Amino acid sequence: MTRVPGRRLRIKRVDALIWRTVLGSLLLTWLVLTGLDAFTQFATQIGNIGHNGYTLGNAAAYILLTLPRRAYQWFVFAALIGGLIGIGSLATTGELTALRAAGMSKLRICLSVLGLVCVLTLGVVILGETAAPAGDQRAQQIQMQRTAGHLHVRTDSGLWARDGNSIINAKAALAHLVRGRPQIELADVRVFGFDASGQLTSFRHAKLATQVGKAWTLHDSRDTVVSASAAVSTLHQQEPWDTSLDPAVLEASVAHPEYLSLRDLSRNIAYLRANRQNPSVYLNAYWMRTFYPINAVLLVLCALPFGFGALRSGGLGKRLFLGVIIAIAWYFLQRAIISTGTVFGAPPLLVNIIPALLLVAIAVWYYRRA
Repeated sequence: MTRVPGRRLRIKRVDALIWRTVLGSLLLTWLVLTGLDAFTQFATQIGNIGHNGYTLGNAAAYILLTLPRRAYQWFVFAALIGGLIGIGSLATTGELTALRAAGMSKLRICLSVLGLVCVLTLGVVILGETAAPAGDQRAQQIQMQRTAGHLHVRTDSGLWARDGNSIINAKAALAHLVRGRPQIELADVRVFGFDASGQLTSFRHAKLATQVGKAWTLHDSRDTVVSASAAVSTLHQQEPWDTSLDPAVLEASVAHPEYLSLRDLSRNIAYLRANRQNPSVYLNAYWMRTFYPINAVLLVLCALPFGFGALRSGGLGKRLFLGVIIAIAWYFLQRAIISTGTVFGAPPLLVNIIPALLLVAIAVWYYRRA
């Protein structure tokens, strides 16, 4: 009985040693990857200064607002590469050899690293559901004002745009697939018409606005002409909508469902299903977010053992190269599986669960063999 506390204490000290080493490598790698991505995008934004009043301050604000999303996207690769570098650091100092000689298996060492990754992944998931989508929505406003100064998006009241003497408001802007390409849909559209003196002359309300090319069509609309004596309304099941709204500009703001939170994705999926539209773009993004923490943890678990054989004879460069190769290979493999499944009409849940199952199979095979 007296030996149990000491044994537990030694295990905790071993884990603390591994966590300190891996955490430093992981955070440094995460900072470098996120920083390089942000710097590259900032250089691109500098070239847009001067368009529609776009300033250096706007460019800096855009980068700062998108940092949470970039950190979310790069965390998986940072965990993989940082984990390999951290374990390699233990090998360089001889501590990894001492741990193995003391009876710690490769699985036990990897599980210790995995415990740290799980804690960090939880924080990253919270970041990806709160600050990341909120920051991206604000960043979209900055970009839309640059590409079209008359367009503005507010999260509480939807999209607002000026179209000549008219003011347009749409409660939601959605992207859905038509023949494999995203098209824009505006829901709950209101068009306020004014004369030169600023008096309201017309009001148009439509449940839906769809676009084909640059042509727009209103569905289930009510047109009201307002005069000093009366207001006359007419109903239309469908009618063409002459507007200067550019679908390409709108697509730049809504064609990235992978940046939305799970709550927003669920709302858009429910809307598209209720209107008998194809929600596959949002379903893929929904399941990718759902499996994000699982894929992150499993990828680290599967990648760490591949580094053990190269750690004794390789330096930092070799470990870094190994991590980058595994990360790139995994990225393209996952994308290929999802894209192939989408082309053949496979259920998004099945398509997104296959990469996770593949990682589980690799982990079980390796550790049973070891």
